[in-house]
Amino acid sequence: MRTPRTAAVLLAALALAVAGCSSSGGKGSEEAEGGTGGGKPATTERLKIAMVTHSGEGDTFWDIVQRGAKDAAAKDNVEFLYAADKEGKEQAQLVQTYIDQKVDGIVVTLAKPEAVKDVVKKAVAAGIPVVTINSGGRFSQEVGALSHIGQDESVAGEAVGEELNKRGKKKAVCVIHEQGNVSLEERCAGVRKTFGGTVENLNVDGTNMPASTSSIEAKLQSGKDIDAVVTLGAPFAAASVQAKESAGSEAEIDTFDLNAEVVKRLKAKEVGFAVDQQPYLQGYLAVDELWLNKTNGNVIGGGKPVLTGPALVTEKDVPALEKLTADGTR
Repeated sequence: MRTPRTAAVLLAALALAVAGCSSSGGKGSEEAEGGTGGGKPATTERLKIAMVTHSGEGDTFWDIVQRGAKDAAAKDNVEFLYAADKEGKEQAQLVQTYIDQKVDGIVVTLAKPEAVKDVVKKAVAAGIPVVTINSGGRFSQEVGALSHIGQDESVAGEAVGEELNKRGKKKAVCVIHEQGNVSLEERCAGVRKTFGGTVENLNVDGTNMPASTSSIEAKLQSGKDIDAVVTLGAPFAAASVQAKESAGSEAEIDTFDLNAEVVKRLKAKEVGFAVDQQPYLQGYLAVDELWLNKTNGNVIGGGKPVLTGPALVTEKDVPALEKLTADGTR
């Protein structure tokens, strides 16, 4: 696993933060018997924390985020609520619903910040602490969030561009599966910044996998000189492998994000490398930070972004990742 230098320092600090958080589970936490967030829950008053994301149906990435959030909630004596909508307007309405319920904290993504910013500010004004995760980190302070937890999308994209250079690639397609998502656009822009070859964005309908596969296949058929396809979500890596085979292309498939299927494809050398932003940590630390803030006045990272990635993984990392992805934590 390779981590860009700037992210490596913060990831090391993050590891210390996680160690501290995992030992703050209240009376009985030292009796943990293994697993994530094991032992007895905290004896602090029960809190209600809600998470609202921009996830579309069937996106396994968010299953891992929720796994982390639920493990932290179990440790912290928190009732965890979750809702998602890929459309910004509907996402904002979900946040408003949780404001009306007077939850004790809100975790939210800012993939479409213009649609969500005002309602997040409203939550903060109502005295509900907010942590942003995953997307739109540069808007986090503006909306009044305690902090942002996730990877720097531009840095992650730049790391991909550098890796493509090392692999001798010349022409890449960056597959955007959700138009208007600022984080996805930042990833492709980062790739373009450092890649010595050419990069072309390809917008596909991420809610329709057969259509996405067909779009990628058509692109590869029309561009025989394309030697790299970069997908921005784990489910689209497998779709691109299928599209490559159907198109008779020799392009290498690389992807952002991990799941069990991507690890399987890495092992089979059908995917060259993946960018791991550790979604489990995003869910876990967000819930844990809100609990720590409510019970002890803590702010993880001193209000600065807490980076959970990027790290590049290849087939060499498969042995360490197979069990973890099967367990749904990576």
